[in-house]
Amino acid sequence: MPNVLVIGASRGLGAALVEQYSNGSTVFATSRSQAPESKGTITYIGGIDVATENAGQALVSSLKHHSTSILDIVIITAGYFGTESFDEPSWEKELKMYTTSSVAPVFLIHHIVKAGLVRKGSKIILVSSESGSITLRHQSEGGGNYGHHASKAALNMVGKLLSLDLKDKHIAVGIVHPGFMRTEMTKSVGFDKFWDDGGAVTPDQAAESLVKFIDGFDMSKTGEYWAPRGPG
Repeated sequence: MPNVLVIGASRGLGAALVEQYSNGSTVFATSRSQAPESKGTITYIGGIDVATENAGQALVSSLKHHSTSILDIVIITAGYFGTESFDEPSWEKELKMYTTSSVAPVFLIHHIVKAGLVRKGSKIILVSSESGSITLRHQSEGGGNYGHHASKAALNMVGKLLSLDLKDKHIAVGIVHPGFMRTEMTKSVGFDKFWDDGGAVTPDQAAESLVKFIDGFDMSKTGEYWAPRGPG
């Protein structure tokens, strides 16, 4: 039975992945605030705020309390989206988006790998977004939301670099766009008005596609960007 760690599992895609993997896997699920009570094959770990410097150490400390904590799959889904524009950019929001999306993964993966908690042949999945694509950004979409788009572009590079550093350890790193989703996050920034025209899917649908993709993901695909549901 594989051991799966989902970082950022309190809602949306993360919560859906936990439920998907709970049937047949031992799942560790982190949240920023107080964790719900563990149940069945799911162990919840609270107090893991990825935007803080000590999140990696705190995660390792919690995982080491469990004899089954050597991991086969690590998925980082934690995210934050703060809207901004050219007329009203936000220093605070941008720092939080960059820290959450593209700084935190380096330190989280560093700490769990160095602690010996990721076995040879494991898979690390970084949940990114097509919003980080420079090629797919056109005049029709306009500018703005600098921190959101650029932090995802930075995450894509982080994933590539991690794949190079972890190749000798036979740990595969994938960067994925899970699809446009009907979540509280997209709703909170007004993107719910695009749900129907944009073909937005539920977190459960996105999680099902992602789990199938991860099942077939291996070293031959490491360091590459994937969209299991296609663009959009």
